[in-house]
Amino acid sequence: MKILDVLHKEAILSDLKALDKQGVLEELVTPIASIAGVNHDYLVRVLMDRERLGSTGIGDGVGIPHGKLKDLDALVLGFGLSRKGVDFESMDEQPTHIFFLLVTPENSTGLHLKLLARISRILKNELFRQKLMDASNSDEIYSIIQEEEEEEL
Repeated sequence: MKILDVLHKEAILSDLKALDKQGVLEELVTPIASIAGVNHDYLVRVLMDRERLGSTGIGDGVGIPHGKLKDLDALVLGFGLSRKGVDFESMDEQPTHIFFLLVTPENSTGLHLKLLARISRILKNELFRQKLMDASNSDEIYSIIQEEEEEEL
């Protein structure tokens, strides 16, 4: 499965304004809630509950918040870029800049894990992360992800 198979262009936010974890999740959820037809506040609550189990800030400036919803028909992915960086309680205690938000149906654990692994793998590439950080808009971010996925094939 490719990231661009589930990442909607309108869910790519190239300049997150929030300065804390809750705010980032609220911003990231806005287009996702609309795309998936789910309640915004409920989805934020699901994600915050997941964060309480352990931060999804994996280090190197990357966060992959994720959650499962029982009323969801299909997996939905969003992306956000915080220019300033946010304290996302990352493992390396550094600010988080790059966010992939993953929301999956409750019964699709295999798909959920496959996509998480794929995102984690491409984000290990420092040059890729830097290109994302340097991107000026959502179209550019989409193209950078597209290039990275084509190189992996």
